Amino acid sequence: MAMSADVLRLRNLRFYAYHGLHAAENQLGQRYEVDVEIRRDLGPAGRADDLQLTVDYPRVIALIEEVVTGRRFRLVEALAEAIASRVGRECGPMELRVRVRKPSPPVAVQFDGIEVEICRTYP
Repeated sequence: MAMSADVLRLRNLRFYAYHGLHAAENQLGQRYEVDVEIRRDLGPAGRADDLQLTVDYPRVIALIEEVVTGRRFRLVEALAEAIASRVGRECGPMELRVRVRKPSPPVAVQFDGIEVEICRTYP
C-alpha cells in the first residue's frame, strides 16, 4: 500500500494499567499514554460525509482500551505491538503508527518517561 497523505490522529489517550517487569508495577499499576496515527485515503469519506468510508475512531479507542487494560505485558514494545495488531486487523486497510508512553517508569533518575513508536501496514 502506498503511503497516503491523509492522517487520522488519536492523541494522548490515557489509561491506568498494570504492565511492567517489576512486581510493584504489576501490583500498583501506573498511567500509560497512547498516540495512534492512521494513514489511509480519507477522500471518499470527506466527499460523501459517510462514516462507513472512514475509520470509526470511537471504535478504535475502544479497541485500544481493551488491549491496554485487558491484558498484561512485561514490555512497552509488546503493548505497542498488540495495539497495532488489534487496530490494524479490525479496522484496516491502513498504515499505522503507534506510540506508547510510560511517563513514570520505576527508575531512580528524573526524566519524562519512555516512549516506544512502531509503524505497521495492514492490507
